Amino acid sequence: MPENTGITYTTTADIPLTDLDRFPGNAKRGDIEAIRASIRRHGQYRSLVVRDTDNGRYTILAGNHTHDAIRAEGHPTARCEVIQCSDDEARRINLADNRLSDLGAYDHDALTELLSYLDDDYDGTGYTASDVEQLITPPDIPETADELANTEDTYREQYGVIIVCPTEADQQATYERLTDEGYACRVVTT
Repeated sequence: MPENTGITYTTTADIPLTDLDRFPGNAKRGDIEAIRASIRRHGQYRSLVVRDTDNGRYTILAGNHTHDAIRAEGHPTARCEVIQCSDDEARRINLADNRLSDLGAYDHDALTELLSYLDDDYDGTGYTASDVEQLITPPDIPETADELANTEDTYREQYGVIIVCPTEADQQATYERLTDEGYACRVVTT
């Protein structure tokens, strides 16, 4: 890690949307309608990260779609964390903000438990009743490797990797090891 990144935090401020510019070339495409629903339900609970360009304008490094949703909801300002940084650091912050959450995974049991507290009111969470139903309904797991071969593409799309174990003991050991490492998985015996 670089000792001195050159990134300097300046302040937290409510900045008029008219003074904010989207990051040029932002590669992520967010779900503005889902973010709008969250803002309507919860307000802006997370600041945008903006770069002070020293000309009275600010470039949004993180939170471009939150900005779009705030604007669409008719708010005049957004809460922003203001920083100063180089062009290279600005690009890296934008890329990191867009990518790093994609690299994470869910603990499906913990997610199911959190959602269970909402009493079927998922407004503003990005989840729907259909999403929750899919989460709590276990998939039909093939009993044999031959059955798995017929549905492998479906399972590979859902789970990413398929591991076929020769015995139930191997199945249990593999399942425990992978779930201990934070992976959501299903294993079948041959």
